[in-house]
Formats: sequence, C-alpha cells, structure tokens
Amino acid sequence: MKKRLNISDAEWQVMQIVWEKAPVPASDIVERLQRKKHWHARTTRTLIDRLVRKRALRIEREGKRYLFWPRISKEECLQKESTSLLERVFGEEPGAMLIHLVKQATFTPGEIQELQRILEEKQE
Repeated sequence: MKKRLNISDAEWQVMQIVWEKAPVPASDIVERLQRKKHWHARTTRTLIDRLVRKRALRIEREGKRYLFWPRISKEECLQKESTSLLERVFGEEPGAMLIHLVKQATFTPGEIQELQRILEEKQE
C-alpha cells in the first residue's frame, strides 16, 4: 500500500479547486480562495508549493503562467482519509463509524433509498 498522503485542511481547499477546474492557473486558485476564505495570496501560493512538493499536484508552465493538475484523484484521497479516520477514531470498526455517521447526517429520500439498497445487497 502507498504511503498515506497527509493533506492539511487548508490544502484540501486548494485541492478541491484543482479537482474541479484542472488544469487551473495559480492565479485562479489564489483569486477563489481570497474571495471564499479571505486568504492572502502568499498563503495560497505556499499551500500550492507544499502540494507540489508532496506530489499531490503536477505543475506545467504555459507561457508566463503555471497550470496545475491533480496527481492524485479526489476518490483516492477520500479513500485514504476515510481509512485513516476508521483506524484512528473507530478502531477499524466500519460498522461503528457508519452508525455514527448515519445518526449525525440528514438524508434526502433518494439517499435513504440508496443506503437501503446497499444494505440489502450486503445481506445477500
């Protein structure tokens, strides 16, 4: 198994933009996070640099600007983070984690049907 990529909460904000908009120039990431989080441009650029060093982002120069692509998919990051949460907080007991999450969440009727369908498949 690959080493877990540690992405901070702030770095997740950058990754969300890159996953949504790739390829995305640094200036767009900076602008969106200034509007959304009121972060200084240098803060965002530092986060981008960290993600490049962690190999979470791929960088390519296009003229005078730099474009960024994710090197890791959102699904892969979510898998790694949920596995880490399961191990650290729930002692590797997925049932306990799911019960906790279901009790805390509000679901649409469609989501409830999907959960029921998944549980029924598990019983078979």
